[in-house]
Amino acid sequence: MIGLLLYLTASRSDILFSVCLCARFQTCPKESHLHAVKRIFKYLAYTPSLGLWYPRNSSFDLHTYSDADFGGSKVDRKSTSGTCQFLGNMLISWFSKKQNSVALSTTKAEYIATGSCCAQIMWMKQQLLDYGFNFEKVSIRCNNTSAIYLGKNHVHHSRTKHIDIRYHFIKDHIEKGDIELIFVPTQEQVADIFTKSLDEQTFSKFRMELGLCEIE
Repeated sequence: MIGLLLYLTASRSDILFSVCLCARFQTCPKESHLHAVKRIFKYLAYTPSLGLWYPRNSSFDLHTYSDADFGGSKVDRKSTSGTCQFLGNMLISWFSKKQNSVALSTTKAEYIATGSCCAQIMWMKQQLLDYGFNFEKVSIRCNNTSAIYLGKNHVHHSRTKHIDIRYHFIKDHIEKGDIELIFVPTQEQVADIFTKSLDEQTFSKFRMELGLCEIE
């Protein structure tokens, strides 16, 4: 059941977080996990015509969202990273993954997520360059001001020695003009849908902003 749902996340980005969360318990599943998976199938049964819409008149600017749920895992208190990349209004890539180590603060959790997002952007920029599209200062929209200052201000580095390589990786690409970190309010942080459970209203709002709509 998890394998089928993971395959479906290639086109249904709205279920990515919940499917990945259930997938963490495949080695030792309980009845509660089975009920959670069945709820996902029930949601899909009520939204069979939901799909990604790519309008032909969309702009062609590359921008991204990056977010992290600090200590969101109740089992080991690890954070969850979530990112998504857009070409204009068109969602072209999305990501949700539990971080490998326990972050000691919200800033560090957000910065780790931003690093993953930056790596994805650099790969996408190279792919698009092969088609003749060159993008400068691709915006990474983050809702944590401390993580943004960390990428721009060398003074903060002394307090984050354990993320030394990731710090220099992001800072290097900021200085080269490859990316820029931009603050976005939490209520407009689309990547939230890939990091945590949301209330119905917020979930529906972000789902629509991802470009998922009823397709006849």
